[in-house]
Amino acid sequence: MKRSLAALVLALPLSLTAAPFSELTLSHADNLRQHAMQSDHAYRVVESLTTEIGPRLPGTHADQRAVDWAKARFEAMGFDSVRLEPVEVPHWERGFADARITLPFPQPLVITALGNSIATPDGGLEAAIIRFATLADLEAADPAAVKGKFVFIDHKMARFKDGRGYGPVVKARGRGAVAAAQKGAVGLLLRSVSTSGHRFAHTGVMRYVDGVTKIPAVALSGPDADQLTRMLALQSDIQVKLELDTLDHGVATSYNVIGEIHGSSKADEIVLIGAHLDSWDEGTGALDDGAGVGIVTAAAQHILALERRPQRTLRVVLYAAEEIGLIGAKAYRDRHKDTLDNHYIAAEADFGAGPIYRIDSRVNDSALSAFTLLTEQLAPLGVERGHNASWGGPDVSVLPVLGVPVAGLAMDGTDYFDYHHTPDDTLDKIKPEAIQQSAAVYTLFAWLMANAETELRPIPLPSQ
Repeated sequence: MKRSLAALVLALPLSLTAAPFSELTLSHADNLRQHAMQSDHAYRVVESLTTEIGPRLPGTHADQRAVDWAKARFEAMGFDSVRLEPVEVPHWERGFADARITLPFPQPLVITALGNSIATPDGGLEAAIIRFATLADLEAADPAAVKGKFVFIDHKMARFKDGRGYGPVVKARGRGAVAAAQKGAVGLLLRSVSTSGHRFAHTGVMRYVDGVTKIPAVALSGPDADQLTRMLALQSDIQVKLELDTLDHGVATSYNVIGEIHGSSKADEIVLIGAHLDSWDEGTGALDDGAGVGIVTAAAQHILALERRPQRTLRVVLYAAEEIGLIGAKAYRDRHKDTLDNHYIAAEADFGAGPIYRIDSRVNDSALSAFTLLTEQLAPLGVERGHNASWGGPDVSVLPVLGVPVAGLAMDGTDYFDYHHTPDDTLDKIKPEAIQQSAAVYTLFAWLMANAETELRPIPLPSQ
């Protein structure tokens, strides 16, 4: 029986069918790999950002200086176009914060205000505490047992390479104050969302909802949470005094900073690699997310340095205000809603400095063989193939529900939550060899995706 031409093509080995990458593309990928693994550009970017700007809380003067810094750096790099896209952001500052046990074992506590928390009344608040192991336990509690007290949620975070211990615990940071207020509590004391045993409190954003009384919310260092638990085992009536002088300045303007290398033959199609420019104000935002800024900026710099233009446009986006709710990401999504169909693929570096050990994706099943070949190009850098259910990173996670393909370049985050959102998030925590490898992986990913001959859509849509 004669077989159709289509059947014959499908029966051919992968190497004999239409290749996802041309020989020229692969040859240049080798050059880029060698160049990137001899470059310290990513580390130098983070060094500059954290030294010259430091912490970059959205809406502050430092945030604006970071935008100016990024724009000037992009222009000096030689991008074909550089622009700022305005984003309206809340401007909150933590001000003074103090907490102490007043009875029966007087001593100070190490705390930090959670982002968006209101201040305490003048003179502070003093009340007994009631402990819950999890947010769910609080939600199931009798309001009579909670009324008039500080709620203390003592949910410990588990350590994993991929950071999956974060999700179950961070819910208490986001929703804990509302749940506590609904039970009649006067404030929230939260064990830091952290894997560290160091006496640092980890900040992060929390939220209020309309119709529920706003109460102040703080994070306790892990050792201080343990201290409170030991005290409660000795005596049930532990009194705490809390003073917060947080400041709400209303709305300010920040910017998404965008640089582009225009494509040679498919310039209307976009490969997006991003990071977020803002940071919390406790440390200098080196790991979160100065490292990501360094990685994606270096990837573009490596491609520019070897002077071979990609077919598709490479767009680097440094998002505003990720820390307080993906605000820059949502603004980007809404501003570019009419051209999202032109986004070939998107990925974001926002989990420290690496190294990257796996590549995940969310693409059409027919494109999986191309990702197998892409992984082969990344294998010399220690990267293996992962799954096809990626969200692509926090800021680009708003895109898959609109049909945009994404990739997740998974970084080793074993110790990421030791430093995350603390005064200890500083440049010395970045290993130069790790960020160099991560930047090299992003360089090859961006180059190969910008020259791929594979259709990635329609993607398997995630549930919303």
